[in-house]
Amino acid sequence: MKTKISITISIIFITIFACKEVQKNDIVIINPSKENPFIWEGANLYFLLTDRFNNADTTNDLNFGRTDETAVLRGFKGGDIKGITQKINEGYFTDLGINAIWMTPLVEQIHGSTDEGTGVTYGFHGYWTKDWTALDPNFGTPDDLKELVETAHKNGIRIVMDAVINHTGPVTPMDTVWPESWVRTSPKCTYESYETAITCTLVENLPDILTERNEEVELPDYLVEKWKSEGRYEQEMKELDAFFERTGYPRAPRFYIIKWLTDYIKDYGIDGYRADTVRHIEESVWLEFKKECEYSFNLWKKNNPEKVLDDNSFYLVGEVYGYEIIKNGTDFDFGDKKVDYYAHGFNSMINFEFKGNANDSYEEIFSRYSKALHGDLEGKQILNYVSSHDDSYPFDMQRKRPFESATKLLLSPGSSQVYYGDEVARTLIVEGTNGDATLRSMMDWNSVSEDDQSKAILEHWQKLGKFRRDHPAIGAGVHQMVSKSPYVFSRVLQRENISDAVIIGLDLPKGEKEIDVSSVFKNGDVLFDKYSNNTVKVNNGKAIISTEFNIVLLELK
Repeated sequence: MKTKISITISIIFITIFACKEVQKNDIVIINPSKENPFIWEGANLYFLLTDRFNNADTTNDLNFGRTDETAVLRGFKGGDIKGITQKINEGYFTDLGINAIWMTPLVEQIHGSTDEGTGVTYGFHGYWTKDWTALDPNFGTPDDLKELVETAHKNGIRIVMDAVINHTGPVTPMDTVWPESWVRTSPKCTYESYETAITCTLVENLPDILTERNEEVELPDYLVEKWKSEGRYEQEMKELDAFFERTGYPRAPRFYIIKWLTDYIKDYGIDGYRADTVRHIEESVWLEFKKECEYSFNLWKKNNPEKVLDDNSFYLVGEVYGYEIIKNGTDFDFGDKKVDYYAHGFNSMINFEFKGNANDSYEEIFSRYSKALHGDLEGKQILNYVSSHDDSYPFDMQRKRPFESATKLLLSPGSSQVYYGDEVARTLIVEGTNGDATLRSMMDWNSVSEDDQSKAILEHWQKLGKFRRDHPAIGAGVHQMVSKSPYVFSRVLQRENISDAVIIGLDLPKGEKEIDVSSVFKNGDVLFDKYSNNTVKVNNGKAIISTEFNIVLLELK
């Protein structure tokens, strides 16, 4: 018996450029439905620096004597896990259409500070690990993390943490270097070849884990003493013994770290990892990591059947700096060697070219991305962004085009990464900062609630974000231009458990507008405009609606 599949069909109309027309019979219409499952290919992720987002617990702001005066924006500012949970409970992420949150690393950071020409700096960002098995108290406690994940899941939001395997934190007077059996401290990477990007340190004083090593190593003395002082040495050793007995892996540095990172999956039920500095580690390591991530995720699901959201596999997205996937395909070129990271455990890769592509017209972006993702990249995922924590050349550095940023990012094929503050045009230029610190200012919650321009920008991001969240066809569907003037295009997604179609169109006049919807909707259909909250009935293949906006979001009511 043939199963009848329903479809959600909606329309967005945006200021945009275009090319040629498509015949009306190119779009196949099926009965509409508003229910669509979550898929990572069309996800709307929110990326935040835990320390810079929201401070909900001022009692944990100072730990380990981190009291030195720092350079501008290079010290801890108080943001914490509870601050994220608070905003989930307030509905901030739901209103923004976010269905996954990616946080910077939460593990315990070096206790001391560095001064490498940028001024005194602490590990507020989370990428300077001291102990992978503990949370940094500046960020919160295990109970805080447990509450965060459970609260997010209850609100339909997935949690993605950040995995650092490549390096430890820098050496400081308070933080000794790990043993020579674990790390190298030279040479510094020159990026001239595969070897000079991997068997080296990213920068001076950032010890590089010997991820290529297979010989067994002992735990660092300092870590053993730390665990003993905290009363958890026996438990940690018992778990390590069980891990190595189950897997048969040698007690080599990378396998210790893989065990420690995947514990956060089995213990808390996080849904994914963003892998840091992927190109600086042998690609085979990521296959080993993904295997253990999947094992831990399946174990958590088995132990917590009532908390399982869906049957999606564990999400692993990689940071390969400079990876221009749409332009160059899946192979990253080291100069003397090419590596396909999708073939080494990754569901998705961060797309470093989108911020540049965002200067192109809408149709140029949308058609190019759709052609690639449903052509040579079929089955592969990308994560687009317009700004981030370490990209010194974001789209719209001066925040003069925040509405355009939202439209291009949230309506492009692929997954979207909203960097905290994009949605209110948080400033990316802070006087007195050095390097990437300027990208990492504290989220200004006063502007969110009090500044009229910020509120208008936020409302635009919210409307488009919720529409993307509700319609996986936007990120995962096939793009096809329908008409040049007005510019109208479709996104259609057909899968075994999803049948979703979206039409997105052009700069419409304020006031009354007549929209030809005959290629998608039939006469008599009642449509709902999600931008203005008005309804309209289709007559003679037209939707005639009067609103104060030049954007219309129509769906079958």
